Amino acid sequence: MTNLSSTIVEPATGVIGQKLAGRVALVTGGTRGIGAAICRSLASQGASVAAGYSGNKERAALFVKEFERDFDGPGRVTTHQGNVSHPEDCRRVVQEVLDEHGRIDILVNNAGITMDKMAMKMSIEDWNTVLAVNLSGSFYMAQPTLEHMVERGTGRIIFVSSVIGETGNIGQANYAASKAGMLGLTKTLAKEAAFILARSGRLEENGVGITVNTVTPGFVATEMLENVPEKVLDKIKSTIPVGRLCHPDEIARVVHFLAADASAYITGQVWGVNGGLDM
Repeated sequence: MTNLSSTIVEPATGVIGQKLAGRVALVTGGTRGIGAAICRSLASQGASVAAGYSGNKERAALFVKEFERDFDGPGRVTTHQGNVSHPEDCRRVVQEVLDEHGRIDILVNNAGITMDKMAMKMSIEDWNTVLAVNLSGSFYMAQPTLEHMVERGTGRIIFVSSVIGETGNIGQANYAASKAGMLGLTKTLAKEAAFILARSGRLEENGVGITVNTVTPGFVATEMLENVPEKVLDKIKSTIPVGRLCHPDEIARVVHFLAADASAYITGQVWGVNGGLDM
């Protein structure tokens, strides 16, 4: 087995910029892996963070402890437990964040799962479960958040899809379909948000507006890959033009760029962060 810890770049700690000062970000799957890196990157630009998680209370508590250590004590982070595949949980979490923070400026739909198996042997349950979390969960979170953003006239929604949604992959029919679906969802919500603002006369020449975009990571050095045999990882890396795995904070930096007010002219787009894997 291989140890990925030596390949992971530690993200910056503390506030280093003000691009997101005063903003509130809700990040699903936000207490570990890519989601935790996204939370930290948003916070480094001044945002307060609401991190969603599915069930690991110990990991969520550790995340809060580390966050408060690195970002000026308590008050800038909250955690919210829920299952994104349950629409009632999603609406509850959104309302919790509004109650505790007063607003949601940024939604990052990052929560996701895999249940890999060749298509001919994949159970209906495996198919439905992955689609429910990855694709339906993204919609269930986006719907109530978009309602709030439309009322205010501003907001950023960012989906974390995958290069697999663009290229497909053996043994991942359910995952590939769910991540590909997020691309269509992104473009549709982006068009609808712009349409609604235009209809109400709130599309301003230099306004922040509401944008919806997607980031598509390649293979990322997180704990999900820690049990992958070294030979398999070497084979994966040999297919990546830059010759290495992605670091979580490299995904996070693109997310905080898209979340900024200055990114108002970018919407309905797919941002690949995959080391050239899809070329």
